[in-house]
Amino acid sequence: MSEPYESELDAIPGSHPYSRTSRYHDAEIGVHHMPDGTEVRYTKRRLLPPLPADEEGGDTAPHTVSSGERPDHLGQRYFGDPGQWWQIADANPVLDPRELTGEPGREIRIPRAGGFHG
Repeated sequence: MSEPYESELDAIPGSHPYSRTSRYHDAEIGVHHMPDGTEVRYTKRRLLPPLPADEEGGDTAPHTVSSGERPDHLGQRYFGDPGQWWQIADANPVLDPRELTGEPGREIRIPRAGGFHG
C-alpha cells in the first residue's frame, strides 16, 4: 500500500529520489549534461533558514544530553523514528551528528512538532 503524496510530482516514479521523511525531500534536483549528452541528476545544496531566537513557546525545546545518548536515540525519542535525527542536527545546527551528543551535559535544541523545518 502506498502512502498519500504531498504533491502530484511525488506520484511519478523516479521524479524525486528521496522519501518524504528525508532531509533532502524538498531539495531541488539539478541536471548536469555531460559532453556526450548523458544527463546526471544531483541534489542541489540544501540551505537552512536562520533560526529564530528561542522564546517561550518557540520552535524548539531544550534537551540536556545524557551520557551514552546518540542522535538516533533522540530521533526515536522525540519523533518516533531514529532516522529523524537530522531534524535535531538542523535545529542546532551541526554538520557532524556526533557533535549533538558527544558532550554529556550539553544543552541542545529539539524542534517542536510543527516547528522548525530545514
